[in-house]
Amino acid sequence: QTIASAAGTLSSVIFVLPGLLMIGWWANVPFLPTFGACAVGGILGVMYTIPLRRALVTNSNLPYPEGVAAAEVLKVGTGSREGAAEGKAGLVAVSWGALASALFGALGAAKLFAAEVAGYFKFKAGAASGATGIGASSSLALMGAGHLMGITVGIAMFSGLFIAWAILVPILTVATPMPDADAATHALTVWKTQVRFLGAGVIGAAAIWTLAKLVGPITAGLKSAFAAAKQRKSGGEALPRVEQDIPIGIVGLVSLLLLAPAGWFLGHFLVGGPIVSLTAPLVAIGIGYLVFAGLLAAAVCGYMAGLIGSSNSPVSGIAILSVLGASLMVGLVGRGLLGPDVTKALIAFALYVTTCVLAVAVVANDNLQDLKTGQLVDATPWKQQVGLIIGVLSGAVVIPFVLELLNRSNGFAGAPNLQAISDQPLAAPQATLISTLAKGVLGGDLDWSLLGYGALIGLALVAVDTILRKTSKDRYSLPPLGVGLAIYLPSTVTAPVVVGAVAGWLFEKIVAKDRAAEPAKRLGVLIASGFIVGESLFNVSLALMIVSTGKGEPLAVPFAPPEHVGMILSLVAAAIVVVGLYRWARKAGAKALEA
Repeated sequence: QTIASAAGTLSSVIFVLPGLLMIGWWANVPFLPTFGACAVGGILGVMYTIPLRRALVTNSNLPYPEGVAAAEVLKVGTGSREGAAEGKAGLVAVSWGALASALFGALGAAKLFAAEVAGYFKFKAGAASGATGIGASSSLALMGAGHLMGITVGIAMFSGLFIAWAILVPILTVATPMPDADAATHALTVWKTQVRFLGAGVIGAAAIWTLAKLVGPITAGLKSAFAAAKQRKSGGEALPRVEQDIPIGIVGLVSLLLLAPAGWFLGHFLVGGPIVSLTAPLVAIGIGYLVFAGLLAAAVCGYMAGLIGSSNSPVSGIAILSVLGASLMVGLVGRGLLGPDVTKALIAFALYVTTCVLAVAVVANDNLQDLKTGQLVDATPWKQQVGLIIGVLSGAVVIPFVLELLNRSNGFAGAPNLQAISDQPLAAPQATLISTLAKGVLGGDLDWSLLGYGALIGLALVAVDTILRKTSKDRYSLPPLGVGLAIYLPSTVTAPVVVGAVAGWLFEKIVAKDRAAEPAKRLGVLIASGFIVGESLFNVSLALMIVSTGKGEPLAVPFAPPEHVGMILSLVAAAIVVVGLYRWARKAGAKALEA
Protein backbone atom coordinates (compact mmCIF):
# COMPACT_ATOMS: atom_id res chain seq x y z
CA GLN A 1 0.00 0.00 0.00
CA THR A 2 2.78 2.42 0.90
CA ILE A 3 4.78 1.73 -2.28
CA ALA A 4 1.75 2.02 -4.57
CA SER A 5 0.57 5.18 -2.84
CA ALA A 6 3.95 6.89 -3.22
CA ALA A 7 4.17 5.92 -6.90
CA GLY A 8 0.69 7.23 -7.65
CA THR A 9 1.02 10.54 -5.86
CA LEU A 10 3.83 11.67 -8.19
CA SER A 11 1.28 11.92 -11.00
CA SER A 12 0.53 15.39 -9.58
CA VAL A 13 3.53 16.72 -11.54
CA ILE A 14 0.93 17.10 -14.31
CA PHE A 15 0.10 20.33 -12.46
CA VAL A 16 3.28 21.83 -13.94
CA LEU A 17 5.04 19.68 -16.57
CA PRO A 18 2.52 20.22 -19.43
CA GLY A 19 3.39 23.89 -19.13
CA LEU A 20 6.68 23.10 -20.90
CA LEU A 21 4.61 21.85 -23.84
CA MET A 22 2.26 24.84 -23.65
CA ILE A 23 5.09 27.37 -23.97
CA GLY A 24 6.62 25.43 -26.88
CA TRP A 25 9.80 24.39 -25.07
CA TRP A 26 9.02 20.70 -25.52
CA ALA A 27 7.18 19.04 -28.39
CA ASN A 28 7.26 15.68 -26.60
CA VAL A 29 7.72 14.60 -23.00
CA PRO A 30 11.36 13.42 -22.66
CA PHE A 31 12.12 10.59 -20.27
CA LEU A 32 15.30 11.73 -18.52
CA PRO A 33 14.34 15.24 -17.32
CA THR A 34 10.88 14.05 -16.26
CA PHE A 35 12.28 11.05 -14.41
CA GLY A 36 14.94 13.23 -12.76
CA ALA A 37 12.49 15.83 -11.43
CA CYS A 38 10.18 13.13 -10.06
CA ALA A 39 12.91 10.95 -8.54
CA VAL A 40 15.04 13.66 -6.92
CA GLY A 41 12.10 15.72 -5.72
CA GLY A 42 10.19 12.67 -4.54
CA ILE A 43 13.04 11.20 -2.47
CA LEU A 44 13.70 14.62 -0.94
CA GLY A 45 10.00 14.68 -0.03
CA VAL A 46 10.43 11.41 1.85
CA MET A 47 13.57 12.65 3.63
CA TYR A 48 12.08 16.00 4.62
CA THR A 49 9.03 14.47 6.31
CA ILE A 50 10.85 11.81 8.35
CA PRO A 51 11.78 14.30 11.14
CA LEU A 52 8.13 15.43 11.25
CA ARG A 53 6.59 12.00 11.85
CA ARG A 54 6.67 12.12 15.67
CA ALA A 55 5.38 15.68 15.86
CA LEU A 56 2.66 15.34 13.22
CA VAL A 57 1.68 11.65 13.50
CA THR A 58 2.64 10.00 16.80
CA ASN A 59 2.23 12.98 19.12
CA SER A 60 -0.59 14.66 17.24
CA ASN A 61 -4.38 14.54 17.18
CA LEU A 62 -4.56 15.39 13.48
CA PRO A 63 -7.30 13.23 11.91
CA TYR A 64 -5.49 12.01 8.73
CA PRO A 65 -8.76 10.99 6.99
CA GLU A 66 -7.26 8.97 4.11
CA GLY A 67 -4.66 7.38 6.39
CA VAL A 68 -7.32 6.21 8.83
CA ALA A 69 -9.51 4.97 5.97
CA ALA A 70 -6.60 3.01 4.49
CA ALA A 71 -5.90 1.44 7.88
CA GLU A 72 -9.54 0.39 8.17
CA VAL A 73 -9.35 -1.24 4.74
CA LEU A 74 -6.18 -3.10 5.70
CA LYS A 75 -7.81 -4.35 8.89
CA VAL A 76 -10.88 -5.63 7.06
CA GLY A 77 -10.91 -9.38 6.51
CA THR A 78 -8.44 -10.35 9.23
CA GLY A 79 -9.06 -12.27 12.40
CA SER A 80 -12.83 -12.82 12.29
CA ARG A 81 -15.72 -14.03 10.20
CA GLU A 82 -17.18 -10.53 10.33
CA GLY A 83 -13.99 -9.12 8.90
CA ALA A 84 -13.88 -11.76 6.19
CA ALA A 85 -17.44 -10.98 5.14
CA GLU A 86 -16.80 -7.26 5.05
CA GLY A 87 -13.54 -7.84 3.19
CA LYS A 88 -15.42 -9.65 0.43
CA ALA A 89 -18.02 -6.89 0.32
CA GLY A 90 -15.21 -4.31 0.15
CA LEU A 91 -13.69 -5.97 -2.90
CA VAL A 92 -17.12 -6.05 -4.53
CA ALA A 93 -17.65 -2.36 -3.65
CA VAL A 94 -14.41 -1.26 -5.32
CA SER A 95 -15.14 -3.47 -8.34
CA TRP A 96 -18.70 -2.17 -8.80
CA GLY A 97 -17.56 1.42 -8.43
CA ALA A 98 -14.72 0.98 -10.92
CA LEU A 99 -16.92 -0.86 -13.44
CA ALA A 100 -19.70 1.76 -13.22
CA SER A 101 -17.24 4.62 -13.60
CA ALA A 102 -15.43 3.02 -16.55
CA LEU A 103 -18.76 2.28 -18.28
CA PHE A 104 -19.89 5.86 -17.65
CA GLY A 105 -16.67 7.11 -19.25
CA ALA A 106 -17.11 4.76 -22.21
CA LEU A 107 -20.63 6.03 -22.87
CA GLY A 108 -19.27 9.57 -22.75
CA ALA A 109 -16.51 8.66 -25.21
CA ALA A 110 -19.18 7.11 -27.46
CA LYS A 111 -21.00 10.51 -27.38
CA LEU A 112 -24.12 8.91 -25.90
CA PHE A 113 -23.59 10.96 -22.73
CA ALA A 114 -22.62 14.64 -22.75
CA ALA A 115 -19.07 15.29 -21.52
CA GLU A 116 -20.32 18.35 -19.66
CA VAL A 117 -23.57 19.62 -18.23
CA ALA A 118 -23.52 23.42 -18.54
CA GLY A 119 -25.66 26.50 -18.78
CA TYR A 120 -24.69 30.17 -19.32
CA PHE A 121 -26.83 33.28 -19.70
CA LYS A 122 -26.59 37.03 -20.20
CA PHE A 123 -28.17 39.71 -18.03
CA LYS A 124 -28.57 43.47 -18.12
CA ALA A 125 -26.93 45.72 -15.52
CA GLY A 126 -28.02 49.22 -16.47
CA ALA A 127 -26.65 50.13 -19.87
CA ALA A 128 -24.15 47.28 -19.83
CA SER A 129 -24.65 43.54 -20.03
CA GLY A 130 -22.89 40.79 -18.16
CA ALA A 131 -22.83 37.02 -18.26
CA THR A 132 -22.42 34.06 -15.97
CA GLY A 133 -23.41 30.42 -15.61
CA ILE A 134 -21.83 27.17 -14.56
CA GLY A 135 -20.62 23.89 -16.03
CA ALA A 136 -20.05 20.47 -14.51
CA SER A 137 -18.12 17.58 -15.98
CA SER A 138 -20.00 14.29 -16.33
CA SER A 139 -17.56 12.42 -14.11
CA LEU A 140 -18.21 9.81 -11.46
CA ALA A 141 -14.52 10.04 -10.53
CA LEU A 142 -14.89 13.67 -9.48
CA MET A 143 -18.02 12.79 -7.49
CA GLY A 144 -16.03 10.03 -5.80
CA ALA A 145 -13.32 12.54 -4.94
CA GLY A 146 -15.97 14.75 -3.36
CA HIS A 147 -17.20 11.87 -1.20
CA LEU A 148 -13.67 11.28 0.05
CA MET A 149 -13.02 14.98 0.70
CA GLY A 150 -16.10 15.32 2.89
CA ILE A 151 -18.78 17.91 3.48
CA THR A 152 -16.50 20.55 5.05
CA VAL A 153 -14.39 20.87 1.92
CA GLY A 154 -17.54 20.48 -0.18
CA ILE A 155 -19.05 23.55 1.50
CA ALA A 156 -15.78 25.44 1.06
CA MET A 157 -15.74 24.61 -2.65
CA PHE A 158 -19.40 25.56 -3.00
CA SER A 159 -18.52 28.89 -1.39
CA GLY A 160 -15.73 29.33 -3.94
CA LEU A 161 -18.09 28.51 -6.81
CA PHE A 162 -20.59 31.05 -5.46
CA ILE A 163 -17.93 33.75 -5.07
CA ALA A 164 -16.56 33.08 -8.55
CA TRP A 165 -19.71 32.58 -10.62
CA ALA A 166 -22.38 34.48 -8.65
CA ILE A 167 -20.27 37.51 -7.65
CA LEU A 168 -16.94 37.94 -9.43
CA VAL A 169 -17.83 36.78 -12.96
CA PRO A 170 -21.07 38.85 -13.12
CA ILE A 171 -19.31 41.98 -11.84
CA LEU A 172 -16.25 41.63 -14.06
CA THR A 173 -18.21 40.73 -17.20
CA VAL A 174 -20.16 43.97 -16.77
CA ALA A 175 -16.84 45.82 -16.35
CA THR A 176 -15.37 43.99 -19.37
CA PRO A 177 -18.02 44.23 -22.12
CA MET A 178 -17.92 41.81 -25.08
CA PRO A 179 -20.98 42.72 -27.15
CA ASP A 180 -20.25 40.23 -29.94
CA ALA A 181 -19.58 37.26 -27.63
CA ASP A 182 -22.15 34.73 -26.52
CA ALA A 183 -22.81 34.21 -22.79
CA ALA A 184 -20.48 31.21 -22.42
CA THR A 185 -17.58 32.89 -24.25
CA HIS A 186 -17.99 36.13 -22.31
CA ALA A 187 -18.17 34.46 -18.89
CA LEU A 188 -15.37 31.94 -19.50
CA THR A 189 -13.01 34.53 -20.99
CA VAL A 190 -13.38 36.82 -17.98
CA TRP A 191 -12.93 33.85 -15.64
CA LYS A 192 -9.74 32.73 -17.45
CA THR A 193 -8.16 36.17 -17.68
CA GLN A 194 -9.20 37.70 -14.36
CA VAL A 195 -11.11 35.58 -11.87
CA ARG A 196 -8.70 32.65 -11.75
CA PHE A 197 -5.85 35.01 -10.86
CA LEU A 198 -7.93 36.27 -7.95
CA GLY A 199 -8.26 32.61 -6.95
CA ALA A 200 -4.51 32.20 -7.20
CA GLY A 201 -4.11 35.09 -4.78
CA VAL A 202 -6.57 33.48 -2.36
CA ILE A 203 -4.61 30.23 -2.41
CA GLY A 204 -1.29 32.01 -2.03
CA ALA A 205 -2.46 33.96 1.04
CA ALA A 206 -3.93 30.82 2.60
CA ALA A 207 -0.74 28.86 1.98
CA ILE A 208 1.43 31.58 3.58
CA TRP A 209 -0.89 31.63 6.61
CA THR A 210 -0.47 27.87 6.90
CA LEU A 211 3.31 28.24 6.76
CA ALA A 212 3.24 30.73 9.60
CA LYS A 213 1.30 28.30 11.81
CA LEU A 214 3.77 25.49 11.20
CA VAL A 215 6.86 26.90 12.89
CA GLY A 216 5.96 25.12 16.15
CA PRO A 217 5.28 21.63 14.72
CA ILE A 218 8.38 21.77 12.52
CA THR A 219 10.60 22.75 15.45
CA ALA A 220 9.08 20.07 17.68
CA GLY A 221 9.54 17.41 15.00
CA LEU A 222 13.22 18.23 14.50
CA LYS A 223 13.88 18.24 18.26
CA SER A 224 12.19 14.86 18.60
CA ALA A 225 14.20 13.36 15.73
CA PHE A 226 17.52 14.57 17.17
CA ALA A 227 16.53 13.33 20.64
CA ALA A 228 15.84 9.87 19.20
CA ALA A 229 19.22 9.87 17.44
CA LYS A 230 20.97 10.87 20.67
CA GLN A 231 19.17 8.10 22.58
CA ARG A 232 20.22 5.53 19.97
CA LYS A 233 23.88 6.60 20.11
CA SER A 234 24.06 6.72 23.91
CA GLY A 235 23.02 3.08 24.16
CA GLY A 236 20.02 3.91 26.31
CA GLU A 237 16.72 2.13 26.26
CA ALA A 238 16.02 0.95 22.72
CA LEU A 239 13.23 2.67 20.86
CA PRO A 240 10.12 0.53 20.34
CA ARG A 241 9.94 -1.01 16.87
CA VAL A 242 6.94 1.14 15.96
CA GLU A 243 8.98 4.30 16.67
CA GLN A 244 12.09 3.46 14.62
CA ASP A 245 12.59 5.90 11.73
CA ILE A 246 15.47 5.99 9.30
CA PRO A 247 18.20 7.59 11.53
CA ILE A 248 18.36 11.37 11.23
CA GLY A 249 22.07 11.18 10.25
CA ILE A 250 21.24 9.03 7.22
CA VAL A 251 18.34 11.35 6.39
CA GLY A 252 20.73 14.32 6.36
CA LEU A 253 23.37 12.45 4.34
CA VAL A 254 20.89 11.27 1.70
CA SER A 255 19.43 14.78 1.43
CA LEU A 256 22.92 16.19 0.93
CA LEU A 257 23.92 13.55 -1.64
CA LEU A 258 20.76 14.19 -3.64
CA LEU A 259 21.96 17.71 -4.41
CA ALA A 260 24.50 16.28 -6.89
CA PRO A 261 21.96 14.58 -9.19
CA ALA A 262 19.62 17.55 -8.70
CA GLY A 263 22.33 19.86 -10.02
CA TRP A 264 23.08 17.51 -12.91
CA PHE A 265 19.44 17.32 -14.03
CA LEU A 266 19.04 21.10 -13.75
CA GLY A 267 22.23 21.64 -15.77
CA HIS A 268 21.24 19.01 -18.35
CA PHE A 269 17.93 20.81 -18.84
CA LEU A 270 19.82 23.92 -20.06
CA VAL A 271 22.17 22.12 -22.48
CA GLY A 272 21.90 23.46 -26.04
CA GLY A 273 19.59 26.30 -25.07
CA PRO A 274 20.03 30.06 -25.41
CA ILE A 275 20.90 30.55 -21.72
CA VAL A 276 23.53 27.82 -21.42
CA SER A 277 26.05 30.53 -20.48
CA LEU A 278 24.06 31.06 -17.28
CA THR A 279 24.17 27.39 -16.29
CA ALA A 280 26.31 27.84 -13.17
CA PRO A 281 24.27 30.61 -11.47
CA LEU A 282 20.93 29.11 -12.54
CA VAL A 283 21.84 25.66 -11.23
CA ALA A 284 23.07 27.14 -7.95
CA ILE A 285 19.83 29.08 -7.55
CA GLY A 286 17.81 26.02 -8.54
CA ILE A 287 19.48 23.79 -5.95
CA GLY A 288 19.14 26.40 -3.20
CA TYR A 289 15.51 26.98 -4.06
CA LEU A 290 14.79 23.24 -4.12
CA VAL A 291 16.31 22.82 -0.64
CA PHE A 292 14.58 25.81 0.95
CA ALA A 293 11.21 25.87 -0.83
CA GLY A 294 11.06 22.08 -0.81
CA LEU A 295 11.44 21.95 2.97
CA LEU A 296 8.68 24.52 3.46
CA ALA A 297 6.46 22.74 0.94
CA ALA A 298 6.98 19.40 2.70
CA ALA A 299 6.07 20.89 6.07
CA VAL A 300 2.94 22.66 4.83
CA CYS A 301 1.63 19.74 2.79
CA GLY A 302 2.43 17.19 5.49
CA TYR A 303 0.59 19.18 8.14
CA MET A 304 -2.39 20.01 5.94
CA ALA A 305 -2.70 16.40 4.76
CA GLY A 306 -3.08 15.42 8.38
CA LEU A 307 -5.58 18.17 9.05
CA ILE A 308 -7.93 17.95 6.06
CA GLY A 309 -6.62 15.02 4.01
CA SER A 310 -4.20 14.62 1.11
CA SER A 311 -6.92 15.42 -1.43
CA ASN A 312 -7.45 18.86 0.09
CA SER A 313 -3.86 19.76 0.94
CA PRO A 314 -2.60 23.00 -0.64
CA VAL A 315 -0.55 21.43 -3.45
CA SER A 316 -1.94 23.92 -5.95
CA GLY A 317 -1.16 26.81 -3.62
CA ILE A 318 2.38 25.52 -3.13
CA ALA A 319 2.80 25.27 -6.91
CA ILE A 320 1.62 28.87 -7.34
CA LEU A 321 3.95 30.23 -4.65
CA SER A 322 6.81 28.08 -5.97
CA VAL A 323 6.53 29.25 -9.58
CA LEU A 324 6.29 32.90 -8.50
CA GLY A 325 9.43 32.56 -6.37
CA ALA A 326 11.31 30.55 -8.98
CA SER A 327 10.38 32.98 -11.77
CA LEU A 328 11.47 36.02 -9.76
CA MET A 329 14.88 34.49 -8.93
CA VAL A 330 15.49 33.15 -12.44
CA GLY A 331 14.50 36.55 -13.82
CA LEU A 332 17.11 38.27 -11.63
CA VAL A 333 19.85 36.05 -13.08
CA GLY A 334 18.76 36.50 -16.69
CA ARG A 335 17.77 40.17 -16.58
CA GLY A 336 20.81 41.22 -18.65
CA LEU A 337 19.87 38.98 -21.59
CA LEU A 338 17.19 39.95 -24.09
CA GLY A 339 15.14 38.23 -26.75
CA PRO A 340 12.05 35.99 -26.97
CA ASP A 341 14.14 32.81 -27.02
CA VAL A 342 15.89 33.85 -23.81
CA THR A 343 12.58 34.63 -22.11
CA LYS A 344 11.13 31.27 -23.17
CA ALA A 345 14.23 29.47 -21.84
CA LEU A 346 14.00 31.29 -18.50
CA ILE A 347 10.30 30.44 -18.24
CA ALA A 348 11.06 26.80 -19.03
CA PHE A 349 13.78 26.61 -16.37
CA ALA A 350 11.48 28.21 -13.78
CA LEU A 351 8.81 25.61 -14.61
CA TYR A 352 11.33 22.77 -14.32
CA VAL A 353 12.53 23.96 -10.91
CA THR A 354 8.89 24.27 -9.84
CA THR A 355 8.29 20.68 -10.97
CA CYS A 356 11.08 19.49 -8.67
CA VAL A 357 9.62 21.44 -5.73
CA LEU A 358 6.15 20.12 -6.52
CA ALA A 359 7.47 16.55 -6.46
CA VAL A 360 8.75 17.23 -2.92
CA ALA A 361 5.37 18.66 -1.95
CA VAL A 362 3.15 15.90 -3.31
CA VAL A 363 5.25 13.10 -1.81
CA ALA A 364 5.28 14.84 1.57
CA ASN A 365 1.53 15.31 1.11
CA ASP A 366 1.17 11.54 0.84
CA ASN A 367 4.04 10.37 3.06
CA LEU A 368 2.66 11.27 6.47
CA GLN A 369 -0.76 9.92 5.49
CA ASP A 370 0.89 6.53 4.81
CA LEU A 371 2.85 6.70 8.06
CA LYS A 372 -0.42 7.33 9.92
CA THR A 373 -1.82 4.18 8.32
CA GLY A 374 1.30 2.35 9.46
CA GLN A 375 0.94 3.63 13.02
CA LEU A 376 -2.64 2.33 13.20
CA VAL A 377 -1.64 -1.18 12.04
CA ASP A 378 1.65 -1.30 14.03
CA ALA A 379 4.00 -1.05 11.05
CA THR A 380 7.71 -0.28 11.36
CA PRO A 381 8.28 3.34 10.21
CA TRP A 382 11.74 2.89 8.70
CA LYS A 383 10.54 0.01 6.55
CA GLN A 384 7.67 2.15 5.30
CA GLN A 385 10.09 4.98 4.56
CA VAL A 386 12.23 2.64 2.47
CA GLY A 387 9.04 1.52 0.76
CA LEU A 388 8.20 5.15 0.00
CA ILE A 389 11.56 5.58 -1.75
CA ILE A 390 10.92 2.46 -3.83
CA GLY A 391 7.48 3.79 -4.72
CA VAL A 392 8.89 7.16 -5.76
CA LEU A 393 11.42 5.53 -8.09
CA SER A 394 8.73 3.25 -9.56
CA GLY A 395 6.42 6.18 -10.24
CA ALA A 396 9.26 8.27 -11.67
CA VAL A 397 9.91 5.55 -14.27
CA VAL A 398 6.27 5.23 -15.35
CA ILE A 399 5.08 8.86 -15.36
CA PRO A 400 7.10 10.07 -18.42
CA PHE A 401 5.55 7.33 -20.58
CA VAL A 402 2.01 8.08 -19.39
CA LEU A 403 2.41 11.83 -19.98
CA GLU A 404 3.80 11.23 -23.46
CA LEU A 405 0.92 8.85 -24.21
CA LEU A 406 -1.54 11.60 -23.25
CA ASN A 407 0.46 14.12 -25.28
CA ARG A 408 0.27 11.93 -28.38
CA SER A 409 -3.37 10.95 -27.99
CA ASN A 410 -4.96 14.25 -26.94
CA GLY A 411 -2.25 16.81 -26.32
CA PHE A 412 -2.58 19.73 -23.94
CA ALA A 413 -4.64 22.84 -24.71
CA GLY A 414 -2.55 25.83 -25.72
CA ALA A 415 0.54 23.92 -26.86
CA PRO A 416 1.83 25.46 -30.13
CA ASN A 417 3.38 22.17 -31.29
CA LEU A 418 0.13 20.24 -30.82
CA GLN A 419 0.33 17.12 -32.99
CA ALA A 420 -2.16 14.93 -31.15
CA ILE A 421 -4.47 12.47 -32.85
CA SER A 422 -7.62 13.61 -31.05
CA ASP A 423 -9.03 17.08 -31.60
CA GLN A 424 -10.04 17.31 -27.94
CA PRO A 425 -6.89 18.43 -26.05
CA LEU A 426 -6.68 18.04 -22.29
CA ALA A 427 -7.29 21.31 -20.45
CA ALA A 428 -4.66 20.80 -17.68
CA PRO A 429 -5.98 23.88 -15.83
CA GLN A 430 -3.30 23.97 -13.14
CA ALA A 431 -0.49 23.68 -15.67
CA THR A 432 -2.10 26.45 -17.73
CA LEU A 433 -2.24 28.73 -14.71
CA ILE A 434 1.29 27.90 -13.54
CA SER A 435 2.81 28.50 -17.00
CA THR A 436 0.79 31.73 -17.37
CA LEU A 437 2.16 33.00 -14.06
CA ALA A 438 5.73 32.18 -15.10
CA LYS A 439 5.26 33.95 -18.44
CA GLY A 440 3.70 36.91 -16.67
CA VAL A 441 6.55 37.32 -14.18
CA LEU A 442 9.38 36.85 -16.67
CA GLY A 443 7.62 38.67 -19.49
CA GLY A 444 6.86 41.61 -17.21
CA ASP A 445 3.13 41.67 -17.96
CA LEU A 446 1.69 39.88 -14.93
CA ASP A 447 -1.21 41.79 -13.37
CA TRP A 448 -0.04 41.72 -9.76
CA SER A 449 -3.10 43.71 -8.71
CA LEU A 450 -5.37 40.71 -9.34
CA LEU A 451 -3.14 38.51 -7.19
CA GLY A 452 -3.13 41.24 -4.53
CA TYR A 453 -6.92 41.56 -4.47
CA GLY A 454 -7.15 37.79 -4.34
CA ALA A 455 -4.77 37.75 -1.38
CA LEU A 456 -7.04 40.22 0.42
CA ILE A 457 -10.00 37.91 -0.21
CA GLY A 458 -7.86 35.06 1.09
CA LEU A 459 -7.04 36.93 4.29
CA ALA A 460 -10.74 37.66 4.80
CA LEU A 461 -11.48 33.94 4.38
CA VAL A 462 -8.71 33.07 6.85
CA ALA A 463 -10.39 35.40 9.35
CA VAL A 464 -13.79 33.79 8.75
CA ASP A 465 -12.30 30.30 9.16
CA THR A 466 -10.53 31.32 12.38
CA ILE A 467 -13.71 32.80 13.86
CA LEU A 468 -15.75 29.74 12.88
CA ARG A 469 -13.24 27.39 14.49
CA LYS A 470 -13.02 29.37 17.71
CA THR A 471 -16.74 29.97 18.17
CA SER A 472 -17.66 26.35 17.38
CA LYS A 473 -14.66 24.79 19.18
CA ASP A 474 -13.41 23.33 15.87
CA ARG A 475 -16.77 21.75 14.98
CA TYR A 476 -17.15 24.00 11.95
CA SER A 477 -14.66 25.52 9.55
CA LEU A 478 -14.38 27.00 6.06
CA PRO A 479 -10.94 25.99 4.71
CA PRO A 480 -9.78 29.02 2.68
CA LEU A 481 -7.69 26.78 0.44
CA GLY A 482 -10.81 24.88 -0.61
CA VAL A 483 -12.56 28.17 -1.39
CA GLY A 484 -9.57 29.39 -3.39
CA LEU A 485 -9.36 26.15 -5.36
CA ALA A 486 -13.01 26.47 -6.42
CA ILE A 487 -12.40 30.05 -7.57
CA TYR A 488 -9.45 29.28 -9.82
CA LEU A 489 -10.24 25.75 -11.02
CA PRO A 490 -12.87 25.38 -13.75
CA SER A 491 -16.39 24.82 -12.44
CA THR A 492 -16.44 21.68 -14.60
CA VAL A 493 -13.93 20.21 -12.15
CA THR A 494 -15.19 21.58 -8.84
CA ALA A 495 -18.98 21.38 -9.28
CA PRO A 496 -19.04 17.54 -9.45
CA VAL A 497 -16.80 17.45 -6.37
CA VAL A 498 -19.37 19.52 -4.47
CA VAL A 499 -22.16 17.20 -5.63
CA GLY A 500 -20.13 14.17 -4.53
CA ALA A 501 -19.41 15.71 -1.13
CA VAL A 502 -23.12 16.41 -0.54
CA ALA A 503 -24.11 12.94 -1.78
CA GLY A 504 -21.56 11.27 0.52
CA TRP A 505 -22.70 13.38 3.48
CA LEU A 506 -26.36 12.49 2.87
CA PHE A 507 -25.46 8.80 2.58
CA GLU A 508 -23.56 8.85 5.88
CA LYS A 509 -26.37 10.76 7.61
CA ILE A 510 -28.92 8.20 6.40
CA VAL A 511 -26.91 5.16 7.54
CA ALA A 512 -25.71 6.80 10.78
CA LYS A 513 -28.58 5.30 12.81
CA ASP A 514 -28.17 1.81 11.36
CA ARG A 515 -26.56 -0.89 13.47
CA ALA A 516 -24.16 -1.48 10.57
CA ALA A 517 -23.35 2.21 10.12
CA GLU A 518 -19.56 1.86 10.19
CA PRO A 519 -19.31 -1.05 7.69
CA ALA A 520 -21.72 0.78 5.38
CA LYS A 521 -19.67 3.99 5.58
CA ARG A 522 -16.47 2.07 4.78
CA LEU A 523 -18.15 0.46 1.79
CA GLY A 524 -19.27 3.90 0.65
CA VAL A 525 -15.65 5.06 0.78
CA LEU A 526 -14.59 2.04 -1.28
CA ILE A 527 -17.29 2.69 -3.88
CA ALA A 528 -16.06 6.29 -4.19
CA SER A 529 -12.49 5.00 -4.54
CA GLY A 530 -13.68 2.63 -7.25
CA PHE A 531 -15.19 5.56 -9.14
CA ILE A 532 -11.77 7.21 -9.27
CA VAL A 533 -9.93 4.02 -10.23
CA GLY A 534 -12.38 3.01 -12.97
CA GLU A 535 -12.48 6.33 -14.79
CA SER A 536 -8.71 6.80 -14.51
CA LEU A 537 -7.96 3.37 -15.97
CA PHE A 538 -10.53 3.89 -18.73
CA ASN A 539 -9.02 7.24 -19.72
CA VAL A 540 -5.53 5.74 -19.99
CA SER A 541 -7.00 2.86 -22.03
CA LEU A 542 -8.79 5.37 -24.26
CA ALA A 543 -5.49 7.19 -24.85
CA LEU A 544 -3.93 3.87 -25.88
CA MET A 545 -6.83 3.23 -28.28
CA ILE A 546 -6.46 6.69 -29.81
CA VAL A 547 -2.74 6.18 -30.41
CA SER A 548 -3.07 2.60 -31.67
CA THR A 549 -6.02 3.27 -34.04
CA GLY A 550 -5.02 6.76 -35.15
CA LYS A 551 -8.60 7.93 -34.58
CA GLY A 552 -9.37 10.89 -32.35
CA GLU A 553 -12.69 9.41 -31.21
CA PRO A 554 -12.37 5.63 -31.62
CA LEU A 555 -15.55 4.85 -29.64
CA ALA A 556 -17.85 7.53 -31.10
CA VAL A 557 -21.11 6.17 -32.55
CA PRO A 558 -22.94 7.69 -35.56
CA PHE A 559 -26.30 7.82 -33.76
CA ALA A 560 -25.30 10.04 -30.83
CA PRO A 561 -28.20 12.09 -29.39
CA PRO A 562 -28.32 15.92 -29.41
CA GLU A 563 -26.21 17.60 -26.72
CA HIS A 564 -29.13 18.60 -24.49
CA VAL A 565 -30.42 15.01 -24.55
CA GLY A 566 -26.93 13.76 -23.71
CA MET A 567 -26.88 16.10 -20.69
CA ILE A 568 -30.16 14.68 -19.41
CA LEU A 569 -28.97 11.12 -19.94
CA SER A 570 -25.75 11.88 -18.03
CA LEU A 571 -27.61 13.35 -15.07
CA VAL A 572 -30.19 10.54 -14.88
CA ALA A 573 -27.58 7.79 -15.25
CA ALA A 574 -25.30 9.34 -12.61
CA ALA A 575 -28.18 9.62 -10.14
CA ILE A 576 -29.25 6.01 -10.72
CA VAL A 577 -25.69 4.66 -10.36
CA VAL A 578 -24.83 6.63 -7.22
CA VAL A 579 -28.12 6.01 -5.42
CA GLY A 580 -28.13 2.35 -6.44
CA LEU A 581 -24.60 1.68 -5.21
CA TYR A 582 -25.18 3.58 -1.95
CA ARG A 583 -28.28 1.45 -1.30
CA TRP A 584 -26.23 -1.67 -2.02
CA ALA A 585 -23.52 -0.48 0.43
CA ARG A 586 -26.13 -0.03 3.16
CA LYS A 587 -27.51 -3.55 2.67
CA ALA A 588 -24.06 -5.13 2.27
CA GLY A 589 -22.86 -3.47 5.47
CA ALA A 590 -25.77 -4.99 7.37
CA LYS A 591 -25.10 -8.46 5.90
CA ALA A 592 -21.40 -8.24 6.78
CA LEU A 593 -22.29 -7.41 10.38
CA GLU A 594 -24.66 -10.38 10.60
CA ALA A 595 -22.23 -12.87 9.02
